[in-house]
Amino acid sequence: MVAKDQELKIIFKGCLEFGNEKSYKKVFKMYERRIENYYKKDVLFTEEELFDEENTCVNLPRTVVLSSMKKWKGTVNLFEYLAQFAIAGQMSGWLIKSGKILEQVIVEPHSDKLAVKAFRKGRELVQEEGKEKEAMDALNTAILKYERHAQAYERRGFINYQLKNYNDALYDFTKSINIYQNNPDPYFGRANIYILKGELDKAILDLDECIKKSIPLQSIYWKARRIKGECLAKKSDFKGASTEFRLFSIRKFAPDDSNNKWKKYIFTKYGQTLLELGNYQDAVAAFNEAVKLEQETAEKVLEADPLLYRGIALQKAGKKGFVKDWKQAAKLGSEKARKLMKEFA
Repeated sequence: MVAKDQELKIIFKGCLEFGNEKSYKKVFKMYERRIENYYKKDVLFTEEELFDEENTCVNLPRTVVLSSMKKWKGTVNLFEYLAQFAIAGQMSGWLIKSGKILEQVIVEPHSDKLAVKAFRKGRELVQEEGKEKEAMDALNTAILKYERHAQAYERRGFINYQLKNYNDALYDFTKSINIYQNNPDPYFGRANIYILKGELDKAILDLDECIKKSIPLQSIYWKARRIKGECLAKKSDFKGASTEFRLFSIRKFAPDDSNNKWKKYIFTKYGQTLLELGNYQDAVAAFNEAVKLEQETAEKVLEADPLLYRGIALQKAGKKGFVKDWKQAAKLGSEKARKLMKEFA
């Protein structure tokens, strides 16, 4: 049984902030007593790995270990204990066996501290349409009470982005990153602003950081790869774009993952990049997958597009069936398909 337990893959990452030196020292002493009296060796990380005295926090960059269920539970319990004294931050953990998630936890402050309550209220209101002002007020309160609240800046940046206050959003996302560099969300948010500004190189750098700071088990990891692929395609880096699109296209997402609705779109984009690279056989295969998928897409992909481009790929590969594809694409409203048919005739 022990050998089986040790096959478990465990991932933790995150930060819990205590606000000031006095609080930090108090928590550190309680941690030492807790370890001595309760956990002893049944946790995964040492105090040297966790505690950051200079920034008065517990800070754990993404860390992957192979260990036991007992140590997983002990470590989660320890983080839950420490989080009750924190003023900001979040610790995330995944327990994995044979590539499947057995458990997933998010540990964060949940106390009567005003900064904690204001942030939690603001974060909830962000999800409600028409509640942007109330959400902004709550997040402003959280920041006022704790100026280094990286998550509050990120959520406020998201609201400003939604309201098209792009310069304010850029400030908030950058502020969040400057405070805490290991959260993928503000990199993703800032990248989207750079895209709107036409600064694709900066966007790609931020998307790379988002990918590095997240893991493939997180939805944001694949959102960043998809958008990075689009940026590379706009820069005519079709080889780089095709890599991103291929990785996205072969990924199996959970049924409730929002990335699912992008599959048809990405298979189409993947096929187009392969066409640009002269890889016609694989392009046909990608368009076949796009045609097969009967789904409403997050991005408007005309039903005609996979047929149109599959026809082009078939023709360039010297295969039959391209006229039939163009006819179907023309029936679905593709002017380009009609033009190609006339040229071919």
